[in-house]
Formats: sequence, structure tokens, C-alpha cells
Amino acid sequence: MTAAISIRGVEKRFGDRVAVAGLDLEIPRGSLCGVLGPNGAGKSTTIRMVLSIMYPDRGTVEVLGGGALAAKERIGYLPEERGLYRTMRVGEYLAYIARLKGVPRDGLAARVRRWLERIELPDVQQRRCQELSKGMQQKVQFIAAVIHEPELLILDEPFSGLDPVNAVVLDRLIGELHREGRTILLCTHQMQQAERVCDRIVLIHRGAKRLDATLPEIHARFDPRSIAYEPLAPSAGIEGELAALPGVLSARLQRDGRSYALSLAEAARPAELFEALVRRGPARRIELERVSLEDVFVRVVRAAEGESAAAAAREDLEHGKGD
Repeated sequence: MTAAISIRGVEKRFGDRVAVAGLDLEIPRGSLCGVLGPNGAGKSTTIRMVLSIMYPDRGTVEVLGGGALAAKERIGYLPEERGLYRTMRVGEYLAYIARLKGVPRDGLAARVRRWLERIELPDVQQRRCQELSKGMQQKVQFIAAVIHEPELLILDEPFSGLDPVNAVVLDRLIGELHREGRTILLCTHQMQQAERVCDRIVLIHRGAKRLDATLPEIHARFDPRSIAYEPLAPSAGIEGELAALPGVLSARLQRDGRSYALSLAEAARPAELFEALVRRGPARRIELERVSLEDVFVRVVRAAEGESAAAAAREDLEHGKGD
């Protein structure tokens, strides 16, 4: 099966600044792939080249077997820069966008109503776009990206500015669209959101691809070999007792002051250690810890560029500049 998106040797410069450096990337059809990295990493530039909004200085980009312009009615795009026709009524605006994308007039009004209900905005059809809150406007723009039922959906920072309730709604819809068989490319610097919804992750830093793998592959590769243990009633000398368990390299009290992190030897069997901890007495929590994507990103950057680059990457994640 051909890839939904195929990027080979793509480079893009803006003056002396390298935005994308020799990028090779294949997005399988039917996948939900997160393209992650700090602001300024080159994510939005890559998406604009995928959509033929701009062209690479070097390399090739194929979308759905050809160019994006030839497949434009099969692609949905939610840009990072939000924008609606502010004075148009919501229903009128969505119908207009749908017609531009080739949706026939027959059944269009019902389609608009169905999507507004699906995104939990059932009563805004007659309101003008400028009358909606920022979060509601963003949800309307999401509908505009998907109302023509595209094969490929590209979302650039879709959760930016959304409150937690609306973020959950968007999470659910993205999952539903993926289960319907659509290919989704999610471009974001919010790694926790991507970890929750994506099945494949690409990490980009300073215009270069640093990691490309499925989530299970990432968790296996960067397994922290650590168990979190929170006893119901802490006792004196517990750290030494935990560190003495077979397969435990060390035990340290965590920041919450209640739980302990147990580092495991490579040959240790977590299931056997779980049994030993259960036999020890009642516990509030015993779980195998899983590395976060943010931790993975910093480790990958450290391996590629050294400690100073890793520190800069962590700072970028919090205070980064835009693409």
C-alpha cells in the first residue's frame, strides 16, 4: 500500500536559516501520526510544503500518490492561524466552505447540522461567527476542515487555546475520524495530547527528524525500567527494605513524599516484583512507569547534539519561538 504522504530529502531555507534539513518521512495510509517538537522546529513549514502552500528548495513531496493541488478535495487542513468570515452566519459559512470543497448542495444543510451536533454546537447555526467565543470559533473551523469527509486530514496545533472540556471533544472526534479509516497528521508541540491520541510519533528538532516510531516501539526502546510504589502506611527504613528486593537497583522517595521510584535491573521481572510488593502489605499504588514523550524528546536531542542542545530543547518546549 502506498503512503498517504511521502517526503524524500526535503530541504527548506529562509535566508540563512535552515527550517527543514534533509527530511525523509513516510506517513502510512490510515495512521494517526503526530509530528512533534518545540515551536520553531520546522513542523509548520513541513506541513505547508506537504500542502503545496510553499515548495521545497530540494527534495520531493507526494500526497495521496501525487501532488497536493491535484488531491485538494481529498485533503482537509486546519491551519495554526485561525480565521473565519466573521460577519457570516455559522451555517452559511460552513455550507460555503463545503461547496468550495466539492460537496453537493443536496443534503448539505443536514450535513452542517449533523456536524454542529457532533462537535457539541447544536444551537449556533444562525449566529454570526464573530459572536462566538474563541473556543467555539475553533470548533467551527475544525468542521470546515472535515465537512467534505477528506481521506487525509492535517491538523496544525488543533488544541491551541482550547479549554480542557473542548479539548476532550476534539480528542473524541479525532479518534472517531481515525477509526473511520482516515489518515490524520497531527502537528503539535503539546506532547501529552499527541501521546493520548496518536499511534505513531515523529519528533523533529531544528528542522531534522530525530525519531520516527510507533508508540509501542517508543515505549519499548525508552523503557525506564522503573516501578512506582505507594504504600498505604509508610514505615521506618522502607527505602532500604525496597532497595533490597530482588531485581531492584535503587529506591528513592519521590517529590510527593508518599511514593517511591524503584529502578529495576535489566534482568528483573516486573511481575515478580509486583507480587513481592503486594505481599509486603496494603498499597495505594503499584504501577510500571512509562516514559513521557517529553522525556523521550530530551533524551533523543541529548544523544544527537549533547547536553547544551537538550537544555535548549527543554527551554524551547516552554518558551519556544514560532515556526
